[in-house]
Amino acid sequence: MITTIASEQQTAIESILQHHGDDCRARAEAGVARVARFWTAADGDAQALAAFCREHFIKNPDDLDRLLDRLETALCTTTGHLHEIRRDLRRWTDLRGDDMPGTDDILATFDPAPDLSEQYFAQKLAFMALLNFDRPTLDTMLKDGEDWDAARWASVRVAKAFGPRIPKDIADHAREVGHRANKWVAEFHVPVGTLVDANGRRWFESDRKLLAHWLIREAIKSLYGDPDGLPGQRALLQVMGRQIDGTIPRAIMTQDASGDWDPAANTIDGQSPGDLVGTERYERWLELFHLAQRVDEHSPEFPTALARKFEQQREIPETEVEHLLEALLASPVRARLAELMQSRLGRPLEPHDIYYEDLFDSRPPDEMNALVRGRYADHKAFEAGLPTLLRELGYPDEQADFLGTNVRVEIARGSGHAMRPGVPEYSAWLRTSSLENELGWAGFDTAMHELGHNLEQVVSTHFVPRPALRGVPNTACTEAFAFLYQSLAHQALDIKADAEAPDPFHVDSIQCMLASCQIAGPSLVDIRAWRWLYANPDADAPAFRDAVLEIASGIWAEYYESFFGPDSTHILAAYQHMVAHPLYLADYAIGHVQSHQIRSCLRDRDLAAETVRICSIGRLTPDLWMRRAVGAGLDVAPLVADTNSALDALAP
Repeated sequence: MITTIASEQQTAIESILQHHGDDCRARAEAGVARVARFWTAADGDAQALAAFCREHFIKNPDDLDRLLDRLETALCTTTGHLHEIRRDLRRWTDLRGDDMPGTDDILATFDPAPDLSEQYFAQKLAFMALLNFDRPTLDTMLKDGEDWDAARWASVRVAKAFGPRIPKDIADHAREVGHRANKWVAEFHVPVGTLVDANGRRWFESDRKLLAHWLIREAIKSLYGDPDGLPGQRALLQVMGRQIDGTIPRAIMTQDASGDWDPAANTIDGQSPGDLVGTERYERWLELFHLAQRVDEHSPEFPTALARKFEQQREIPETEVEHLLEALLASPVRARLAELMQSRLGRPLEPHDIYYEDLFDSRPPDEMNALVRGRYADHKAFEAGLPTLLRELGYPDEQADFLGTNVRVEIARGSGHAMRPGVPEYSAWLRTSSLENELGWAGFDTAMHELGHNLEQVVSTHFVPRPALRGVPNTACTEAFAFLYQSLAHQALDIKADAEAPDPFHVDSIQCMLASCQIAGPSLVDIRAWRWLYANPDADAPAFRDAVLEIASGIWAEYYESFFGPDSTHILAAYQHMVAHPLYLADYAIGHVQSHQIRSCLRDRDLAAETVRICSIGRLTPDLWMRRAVGAGLDVAPLVADTNSALDALAP
């Protein structure tokens, strides 16, 4: 690769100046330097570099605007349609239903443009963008971005859309590794039909399976509505712990064992369980790390997975994210929250109580399922009812029809998720879970979360100022709307609060703080596990598993044990996102904080109008996006202050 070699670059610069004049020297020098950073011998020699720069450097401002329009179209067309192709070919592995093992895997990993990032350079489109448009650092974006107009932001997004140059063999390997990790996570359903608690009670029907970790967590949460549910919750926590450390009996996973499985002792009918699942979880995780190492070699700007996640993708510095997570967990208000939780439960808190968030309206699962069934028979009824639901949430008729009919609802094989439209001609896709023959409360609750994503996705596809600004700054911003709309699930089912119920904003503040702190710990585990991997790049799966368990134990001891007691299950390492979606979890914590700031801003405003306004801002930096959305940057202080105010209001 050509680095900063004065003679080669100078030749290219002089060729531009001879054609356009010396008054564009600064732009020519910067543009040639950007091109030279990515130019390789395969792209041509020094003369080819100079010829390309002379021919494609644009000086006239009107022509630069025209180039920006064309590059926006090129990027949106290629990436958007490829997004839809890939989504469609993955549907058999992503969705519950028709299975063709092997065949579906080949379709899911088929990519019609496996070396797209390289072809952007090889066919010179990327070099044309880099030559003419600035590619500022994150520091510059944070410092100067507030003064940029939509066209300037679009040019930044276009220039930063290219690179690194990933060779085809690595791109192919990345597709295979990512699919393998996602499939492993989506298929890790723990059979719990033979599960017994400490009293020998079976809690589930014989064929019931729970997707780890999501549906195990939801099953724990559902038992808060059962006055006799504590033993079941304790048993499920042990299941989660064995998911984390790999000690689930293989005979349980294959359903070859029909005897009582006691997860605390890990026995089947009191006998040794035989072979265990082992370190498969950490083998998949390590595969992603070793893939990241290969990408590192081709990413001089962002030379680690951590740098790419925080600096390039999230656009929030790593230290700032970690400080936010620690500030949440170190907040003195947590002691007051723990007292409230304990008073509501009428017992000392236990580790699984980190999932206890619905302190004010916890109803039995059967009752919640019936409420959902009364309105939405299944996911298709939910899809058909979206325009009506949006009207009930305050959207004008025309908007409700447009947004509601641009969302398709499907049942996922794994956890719920949302997929944005690749281009405006397509709809957004909402994936949720369901019971056997009905949507159920868990599926509806997840669907409301994903609906928040979908509304952001449709609005930020159709209403942003320019195509290059479609979307929101990062996944935390879209999580903010997902959490906001999930908090409206009871309202959507017309569940009325009791006359003596607390102010809904106080309820939301408390629940948001609890949810933020619940996910902040796993987020720190995720970040510190990746740091450990970079410090120990030759570690095998058993060593990595032990390190993750130690990291989880340390964070628990520092931030959770004083409230929830000791934890032998390493519950903070439960989230399966860590295996398939590296370094994603912090977006949930950031999203909760942002969601509360947005909810606070919306207190006396129209939900529908503000959703459309905020989601139309465009893909700026998260800090600037928040300042334009609510008048302040990302900050935990409002959530902490509002939680304290809520607790004051609840005090007798």
